[in-house]
Amino acid sequence: QVQLVESGGGLVQAGGSLRLSCAASGRTFSSYAMGWFRQAPGKEREFVTAISWSGGNTYYADSVKGRFTISRDNAKNTVYLQMNSLKPEDTAVYYCAGRRIPAISAIDTDFDSWGQGTQITVSS
Repeated sequence: QVQLVESGGGLVQAGGSLRLSCAASGRTFSSYAMGWFRQAPGKEREFVTAISWSGGNTYYADSVKGRFTISRDNAKNTVYLQMNSLKPEDTAVYYCAGRRIPAISAIDTDFDSWGQGTQITVSS
C-alpha cells in the first residue's frame, strides 16, 4: 500500500478555483490508479474522478465534468485535482485514494489506500 496525504483544501467563494494535491509515499505509486472521492455532511461518499497509472485515461462524475481536472506526476509521486467554477454543492471532505490495480474505477471499494481527507467549503 501507499500512504496518501492530501493538501490544498480551504474556503473559496462560488466561481473560484482550488487545486488539491495528494502526495504518496512508496515506490509503487506509478503503478497505481488514483482517484478522488468526496463526502458532504449527511451524505454518502461519492466518486469524483479517477486517473490510470500512466495518466492516459481519466474518468469524471457528471457533476464535475468540464470543471475539474485530475492529473498526476509520477516523478513526484503526486496526483492533483484542479477544481474550477466551484459551486456550493461541491462543499465536502475530499479524499485521495489509490488502487493497486492500474485500471481506473469509480467504485470506492476498489481502492486500497486512502488519505485522511481535506475540507473544501464553497460559499455562495
